Amino acid sequence: MDSIYIVIVLVLLALAAMDLVVGVANDAVNFLNSSIGSKVAPMWIILTVASVGVIIGAMFSTGMMEIARSGVFYPEKFTFASIMMLFLAVMITDVILLDVFNTFGLPTSTTVSLVFELLGAAVAVSLFTIWQNNEAVDLSQYINTARALKIISGIFISVIISFVVGSVVMYLSRLIFSFNYKKSFQYLGAIWGGIALTAIAYFAILKGLKSTTLISNEALTYLTEHTGTILMYTFVGMTVLMAVLQHLFKVRILTIIILSGTAALALSFAGNDLVNFIGVFMAGKSSFDVASVYVAQGGDINQLYMSSLNDAVVVDWRYLFGAGVIMVLALWFSKKAKSVTKTEVNLSRQGEGVEQFSSTKASRSLVRNALNISKFINYITPVKVKTFIESRFKPLEQKQSGDPSFDLIRASVNLTVAAMLISLGTSLKLPLSTTYVTFMVAMGSALADRAWGRESAVYRITGVLTVISGWFLTAFVAFSVAALVAFLLMYGGIYAIIGLIILVIALLVQFTIIHKKREAKEELKTSADVISNESDLISNCSVEMEEAISTMVRIYRSTIDGVFKEDRKLLSHLQKEAEAIYLKYKNRRHYEVVPTLKRIKDASIESEQFYIQIIDYFYEISKALKAMTEASFTYINDNHEGFSTEQMDDLNKLSEAVIDVSNEFVKMLQQWDYSGLDQLKPKRQLISDLYALATRNQIKRAKSQASGTRNSILYLSLLNETKIIAMQSSNLMKSQRRLVRKTQITKD
Repeated sequence: MDSIYIVIVLVLLALAAMDLVVGVANDAVNFLNSSIGSKVAPMWIILTVASVGVIIGAMFSTGMMEIARSGVFYPEKFTFASIMMLFLAVMITDVILLDVFNTFGLPTSTTVSLVFELLGAAVAVSLFTIWQNNEAVDLSQYINTARALKIISGIFISVIISFVVGSVVMYLSRLIFSFNYKKSFQYLGAIWGGIALTAIAYFAILKGLKSTTLISNEALTYLTEHTGTILMYTFVGMTVLMAVLQHLFKVRILTIIILSGTAALALSFAGNDLVNFIGVFMAGKSSFDVASVYVAQGGDINQLYMSSLNDAVVVDWRYLFGAGVIMVLALWFSKKAKSVTKTEVNLSRQGEGVEQFSSTKASRSLVRNALNISKFINYITPVKVKTFIESRFKPLEQKQSGDPSFDLIRASVNLTVAAMLISLGTSLKLPLSTTYVTFMVAMGSALADRAWGRESAVYRITGVLTVISGWFLTAFVAFSVAALVAFLLMYGGIYAIIGLIILVIALLVQFTIIHKKREAKEELKTSADVISNESDLISNCSVEMEEAISTMVRIYRSTIDGVFKEDRKLLSHLQKEAEAIYLKYKNRRHYEVVPTLKRIKDASIESEQFYIQIIDYFYEISKALKAMTEASFTYINDNHEGFSTEQMDDLNKLSEAVIDVSNEFVKMLQQWDYSGLDQLKPKRQLISDLYALATRNQIKRAKSQASGTRNSILYLSLLNETKIIAMQSSNLMKSQRRLVRKTQITKD
């Protein structure tokens, strides 16, 4: 047999390993978001429970492998050579597509991506075969289009039903338990636990074990025929067990419910979605094994059609266990998995915080319509009913930094409703996506729980719409890209294989770089330090001020040098650095100031006022620095002429005066001694005089045509931004001095 097919099998194996990593990174959100969002247990416990579910589910996943072999196309119509190219095209596309979603932290359906990749690749290979053989046949003889249409219908069903049911169940649950649920849970907790664990157990059996070959058909038939009886006994048994644990052993049974649901969803994920990652490789290996035997018996490989892929699947348990281990490692160590999980948790969290998405026309329109409907309902609702509802939805005391994104009641609702809906869909043979159901249930429960207040609704809805649109885009992109890749492989052969493998590696590296940059930007939105009292406030401001002034002085000086030397690369780097600092203080100003002040209980109004001023001055300095670096880079990037010696002399004198004063500020911060601040008045006056002199000289140069228009605009802009930096830095130090003095007086 041609060695190229051995290479293809090895490439499929490598791509399958990559696909396991990127696939888990995306699907981990399905079973982790409730546990992580509610902080039901330490992270290592959550991941351990999920890992056990993944390993067990992987060992029970054999029965789902046929989807990659004969799910959307008829394998008997394809030769061995064409089927191997088809499988290779699917794996290449799947790795790239899922990594794109992971890079931007967006959950998608790995099932939908696989099905439409298989469909797109199969269509391309079929059309290429028909064209090459000059056949007059119908494409439907190659493709099972009914399966694809069923998947699409499942998208609409799962998205709408999951959101509505999640909203209704969460609303009723909150009416029953309220946010202060500890008292009512003493009486109703056991029943709640019985219902939840029964639903989770039914889900694990029906969804997780239904397709396995490790349980006999007789056992599965018995489970199916006696489902009602089993559920009744399970409910009674679980309710009694929860009552005993809660009242006799004082166990927090909500923890058991949530961790059980996490394990069940992890088991289902591995049991049903493992095919999305290694199913194509296993089908390719089976095809290779059949072809090897066929060639050894003297057959012509070009005449071998792959009808054998319609046979029952037998998978070596070692492959399943190995795949489970890779998934567990990805679960523990993948940073992109954390990004996808963070997206869903942020969209469903209770209370204010940094919003990942901006508002759009669609989200604003939806919020306005929802407000109008809410006003109408509020108008027709009796006062007593409104009073009761408001009492049940009254939130607890202001959340502290590090608190859960939502409480255990909501987490248990998310897991229970998702388990019930997926179980129901499976029993009705509906192609529900685990991702779609879990995500939309979480969004529906967040809406019903009033997590989407007027402070955040437009941003959260934009996020939900973005994720949903990504789901529908998945099908189109998966089909199109897989078709293109398959055509290139069929047409280009070995050269296309080499080129596409290089492309995959390059794209994965590039996506990793993009993800790191995106993570860095996200980190800028939140402060690394937690300020809990007035002393922390002063210490935090002093340390940050020293670091910020030193950094800004470096960027300021380097920008002037970059313009003089016409160093485009340096200015490009400085522009990005200044942009990052600007975004940091912009987000500090928008998202951290008020929550920080709410956390501090013992600070005086004057101290808090000075703190607000300090953040404002930081923001103004960063904005001036951003404007300076942007204008400088644009000017040099457009290949305009640099500054003259006379211009640089004036600018250097001014910049050196500014830097000299800034260095004095840093010394004061280091020594915690601001007594010399008033003694800097002559130096600050020198800055003012040098600014006026440089401005007059530039006006003379412009009028005498010694300096061009764009040159003059940039130069005057740099002078103006320098003046702003000097003025705001001085204001910054005055506010810091007042903050320190006010605190010292208060302590004395």
